[in-house]
Amino acid sequence: MASQTQVKQYLAYWLQLGKKVILNGNEALLPQPVVKGDGYSQEFEDCWQKIMSPDSGDCYLEGTDETIAQLLTPEWELVMCSRCELPLPLPTAGLPPQCCPCNNLLSWPNLDLPKPRLPVNNQATLGNIRDRLRSMMASTRETAENRSEKVNPAKMLMDLLICDCTVPEKSGKHGCQLPG
Repeated sequence: MASQTQVKQYLAYWLQLGKKVILNGNEALLPQPVVKGDGYSQEFEDCWQKIMSPDSGDCYLEGTDETIAQLLTPEWELVMCSRCELPLPLPTAGLPPQCCPCNNLLSWPNLDLPKPRLPVNNQATLGNIRDRLRSMMASTRETAENRSEKVNPAKMLMDLLICDCTVPEKSGKHGCQLPG
């Protein structure tokens, strides 16, 4: 079952690519911008409130057959499309949809353009990088002291920059293959 947060993210991705949300079969919404700073734009939040309102009737993403209300039931989940790597509704039982919402976007997927994104809290992201760097330095110092080696902070920083982990595990290790 997709949570409200996941469905909201699903819509945010597709709205950034120009897909519209159809309300009650006749009103099309395309809030712009969708993301503003470290959150969603007010236009997107207003659109989300309209979608979640019982007065809006059946709401669905343009090019799909599943309503937003259906996606919020246990019969549906959101997975990543193997073609475009964006969220795709998939029934938990039965046949999958005939196509992804990217099917009728002539210019997508386009690897030369950045993918749509979710809001990013820069302070939290930088804090995570700082914490990972501290954890790596402490772990490397400990290892170096045990081996009587010299710690190379420049190498550690380069390793951190190529690491695409978002948060170190509680053990202090990363999800990637880097030491630390």
